[in-house]
Amino acid sequence: MRVALAVEYDGSGFRGWQQQPGGGTVQDALQEALQQFARVPLHVVCAGRTDAGVHALGQVVHFDTTLERSMYSWVRGANTFLPPAVAVRWAQRVPADFHARSSASSRHYRYVLLNRMHRSGTWHGRVAWHHHPLDLQRMQEAAAMLLGERDFSAFRAAECQAISPVKIMQRADIRRHGDLVVLDFVATAFLHHMVRNLVGSLVAIGQGRHHPQWIGELLASRDRRLAAPTFPAAGLYLIAVNYPARWGLPTDDASDFLSLLPVTGPATAATP
Repeated sequence: MRVALAVEYDGSGFRGWQQQPGGGTVQDALQEALQQFARVPLHVVCAGRTDAGVHALGQVVHFDTTLERSMYSWVRGANTFLPPAVAVRWAQRVPADFHARSSASSRHYRYVLLNRMHRSGTWHGRVAWHHHPLDLQRMQEAAAMLLGERDFSAFRAAECQAISPVKIMQRADIRRHGDLVVLDFVATAFLHHMVRNLVGSLVAIGQGRHHPQWIGELLASRDRRLAAPTFPAAGLYLIAVNYPARWGLPTDDASDFLSLLPVTGPATAATP
């Protein structure tokens, strides 16, 4: 039997998703919890490997087992043994040819940036911070150039192992909610550090250091050295992994996450 799980986690205290020597990863925590519940080792495969400090509300994994358990039991059992910063949201039996990574049609990442003079103590590790005023109209104009099929080599980390840098960007939205600037990206797949590198360059444009057309120039250059530095992991969330309807997975993508943040004003496209 193949089972899919949706997992959410606060990545602040983990060394990223991927299992590695010395432990301390989200995958380690999840597999240990499943083993304690099932009393046999279980290996999970994820939809997207998140880096150290990156959070997730809708990470999807799958594993194979010969054990007969209800889906409710898998959720309750895993959560009983997981640390407080990790929780399973749902479990679903899936066909044997389902694959958490290769069956996905798109991923939704959100970057949350606190844009005010002083940093936050309460939201340390959960949002990034930038103290210079940002022009959202310039950032939105630049983000529009990311849509469609593009070669994102200029926003690719040197250690990225993806076969191709060409991805299809389906959505690139930027909004302001009070002191928060929220950047949403949906694409077929993402390169290593791609979102954080995009945010760095969009912020440079919003700050007035470059014109909006600079994004197009970076895409054409395919040169990572020309783009802005990588932004911190703290503000990045894997909101959802989307699948074709034929797999029958739940569609609650946790996109209402913004309501959990300390928003202090209506959404607007203009810089206050």
